[in-house]
Order: sequence, then structure tokens, then C-alpha cells
Amino acid sequence: MMREKTVFGPIFSRRLGSSLGINLLPQEGKVCNFDCIYCECGWNKDGLGDRRLPTAADVREALEAKLKECSASGTPIDSITFSGDGEPTLNPDFAQIVSDTVSLRDRYFPAAKVSVLSNATMAFKADVLEALRLVDNPIMKIDAPSDDKAALINRPVGKYSVEEVVRSLERFEGNFVLQTMFLKAPSFCTGEWVNEWMSIVRRLRPREVMVYTIDRETPMKGLSKYTVEEMRSLVQPLIDEGYKIQIKG
Repeated sequence: MMREKTVFGPIFSRRLGSSLGINLLPQEGKVCNFDCIYCECGWNKDGLGDRRLPTAADVREALEAKLKECSASGTPIDSITFSGDGEPTLNPDFAQIVSDTVSLRDRYFPAAKVSVLSNATMAFKADVLEALRLVDNPIMKIDAPSDDKAALINRPVGKYSVEEVVRSLERFEGNFVLQTMFLKAPSFCTGEWVNEWMSIVRRLRPREVMVYTIDRETPMKGLSKYTVEEMRSLVQPLIDEGYKIQIKG
């Protein structure tokens, strides 16, 4: 179970290289409007002890200190990544924090990318969408092509509509990265599921698709991972159509 400081790392990311993490959620808890069966942060019910969210000032101070430290030590940073213990866009200061982060990146590590890992549920909000458009890599998650399938894998807290998320993502006009978890089980990521998901990809036409599978312990036991070869076979129609697909086992 992850419980991250406000700024942590850098750590090696399968997708982003040397990644300096920003956690906009409690350092000793978890805040998320999904309760995914594969989440490396554990179940939401196990992260209720700490509900304190860092402010924009908290994040700016912690990030600048870490960037100064990494610059002085020659530690490389490929990406400054909003991830952490839950959904980063739930922090009410998200837009201001992104603006501050871009400014600090430009000052200390201008070659680094700013990335956001998000479940895309808040992208309908104007300030969140504007902030996501500021970053280099808005990495937006759609794991399931329908609400009933999302209920199985993402277990949304409150109202959730795949169609509403897709409509929000259409506002990016393709300038975003779509991220999808593939799990091997009779109910997941086979046949009709993948065909419906590919229809969403074709509708959104993201500049890149990240397909990956579990790499760490999951809160739901018994989940199985796909091999890279199996995932490539599942998404081969999209590859044949010219989509840029990044596949990580």
C-alpha cells in the first residue's frame, strides 16, 4: 500500500522514465472517487485515517525544495508526475498547483515533462480541463467501455458515466494520452469488452494509447496479468489503423 509524501521520488516509471511524483492527497490516507480492484494504494476504506489535502502553497514549497535538491545533485528528472494516493484532480487547488508546477519546471528542469495521471472524472470542470491542457502529458484513464463494466473494475464512488467522461475527453480534440488497464479474467478485457473499448479509442483519437497490466500487489486477490504479446494481439486492429500504442507488461 502506497502512502506518499506530497513530493516524492524520483522513481523509475515504466511509462515515464525518472519520475518525480506529486501527491495532492493525504500523506497518510487515500482520497479517490474510484475504488479500483487493482489499485496499488489499496482499498479506499483502508485510507480514511488522514483527510488533510495539501494547499497550493504547501505543494509549491515542497516541489521547489525537491527540484533545487535534484538540480544540485545532478539527479535527472524526465517527468514531474501528478499521481499519489488517489485522484489528483479532486484537490480543490489543482488548477493553481498545475500552474505553479509548470513555472517551477521551466525554472529548474525545462526539459522535463509535466504529467497527470487521472481517471478523467473531473475533466468536465472548466478549471480542471484548462489545467490539464497546460501539462505535456494529460494521461486520462478509461478502463471499461460501459458503466456496468466500470462497476466491476473501477467501482466508482457516486455517479459515474463512461459516456460523460468520453464527452469531456472529446474536448481535448485528441491532444491527450488514453490509459487503460488490462486484466486477465473471464469478465475482463476479452471479446466484446475490447471491441467496445476500441470504438471509444476511435471516437476520441488520442495522440497515444497506454495499455498496461498489473505490476504490483492488488487489493483484490486472484487477478492475473496479461503478457505484452497478449495485449499486443488484443489491440492489433488499432495498431494496424495507425494508432500509437504503448504496451507495458
